[in-house]
Amino acid sequence: MRLGVPLFVSDRRLRRYRQLPRAAAPWALDSGGFTELSQYGTWDTGPTPAVYATRVRRYRDEIGHLAWAAPQDWMCEPPVLAKTGLSVAEHQTRTVDNYQQLRDLAPGLPWVPVVQGWIPGDYLACADRYHRAGIDLTGLPLVGVGSVCRRQSTALVGEILTVLHRAGITRLHGFGFKTLGLARHGHLLASADSMAWSAQARRQPALPGCTGHRNCANCLRYALAWRTRVLTAIATATAQPALFGLDPAGWPA
Repeated sequence: MRLGVPLFVSDRRLRRYRQLPRAAAPWALDSGGFTELSQYGTWDTGPTPAVYATRVRRYRDEIGHLAWAAPQDWMCEPPVLAKTGLSVAEHQTRTVDNYQQLRDLAPGLPWVPVVQGWIPGDYLACADRYHRAGIDLTGLPLVGVGSVCRRQSTALVGEILTVLHRAGITRLHGFGFKTLGLARHGHLLASADSMAWSAQARRQPALPGCTGHRNCANCLRYALAWRTRVLTAIATATAQPALFGLDPAGWPA
């Protein structure tokens, strides 16, 4: 079935497959960083930058239509900081360093930098770290905003997105933005992704007519219906983001 719907897929899912499908639409790759750091408190147990870059190259070549790939960034949610034992500043340094490593290892791949932090000033400090490393975020087609998933509908996240816009960083991807967050802050985003549909479906019975599974946590029909509802709900936003992917005109080459 070729639906042409853009997707956001984790490396943790794809890396187990010997044979990969061909994409019918543009898609983006998540590094699986939140799971990695939440479980292990380090990237040392995960792929090295060289191994990750090799995987991403394979995905681009074998699956096709890869719009962009997230780096192996370091989230700054308090539980993650508690797991790593490191500071926000150190997580930011490691995030910037990894982006540089990946770009040096595979300059032809569509890496997207991510700004990390917890309060608005943190994100500006992270942007400054990129600037000091010679990376101008204002000139890039997309910049990810991390550590916002569990608070994406709050006023504080709106402030974070606003200060980034004021700093000239306007093409933003919101990681883990749900319906309310998109309704409130979607006009500040170029794109967004969410696993909320699966979490919601896991708590509910399967849709009428869905057979072979107890719930619709991995159901294509449920996912498409959820996507339609979200797009309808945010249709009145000033600048509606393309859920799970950028407007194709904005994708990196």
